[in-house]
Amino acid sequence: MTTFLYGANVHANGIRQHYLRYGGTDGARAQRDAVIIVPGITSPAITWGFVGERFGRHFDTYVLDVRGRGLSEASDTLDYSLDAQAADVLAFAQALGLKRYSIVGHSMGGRIGVRAARTKPAGLTRLVMVDPPVSGPGRREYPSKLPWYVDSMALARKGCDLEAMRAFCPTWTDEQLRLRAEWLHTCDERAIITSFNAFHTDDVHVDMPAVGVPCMLMVAERGDVIREEDIAEIKTLIADVQVTHVRDAGHMIPWDNEEGFYQAFGDFLGASLT
Repeated sequence: MTTFLYGANVHANGIRQHYLRYGGTDGARAQRDAVIIVPGITSPAITWGFVGERFGRHFDTYVLDVRGRGLSEASDTLDYSLDAQAADVLAFAQALGLKRYSIVGHSMGGRIGVRAARTKPAGLTRLVMVDPPVSGPGRREYPSKLPWYVDSMALARKGCDLEAMRAFCPTWTDEQLRLRAEWLHTCDERAIITSFNAFHTDDVHVDMPAVGVPCMLMVAERGDVIREEDIAEIKTLIADVQVTHVRDAGHMIPWDNEEGFYQAFGDFLGASLT
């Protein structure tokens, strides 16, 4: 049985934010903190729907369309900075009246979560950074390259099928490729370029010591986004950070090892996902 409840829009931080809701607040979920899932750079909320379904079994779950992606607001003049994205999440939680919530951010979403957490917002109880880029000023570059995003988005804007998208994501299933081919065109190119460049100009490491809630760092075994030396540094910046590894997975962890992804959370969020 599906845990999907509905998709909706809310006006928060001055823009329209679209989200998908799973689970609700009936039963045991009512006693647990809500979960806000913040996807990565070119992942509209719907592409995380399968994760929302599992989370919805245990938590009141909200999967966001980050500004400039999916059905959230986009424009030629919209601010696509990390600060604006972080403010969106906090305003979203406030607009929906979430009293206690965790942020689970994948890749760019993890960086958004750190930037949001540094302000110690009321209601935020936990932060999970899922394989976040650790690039920044004076640091090694993010391993993915901008043309991979720009070229695949251009193809999607013209209209393409799953076979055309397979060249960019060769290990994905047909279902995953079909969904990406359908929705990738909703990613605003300026938003993606701005966010990608910000991976190298924004310093999220300076935000980490200000994270005042329990924090988990989830690391993919493959993909070279986070190395052992990065983990060691983050441990010096975030007190008592919990580090988990997911075997047999690249950067898109739940696409490669879905059950391993859920297992890696343990009971960190207040209930097991397995």
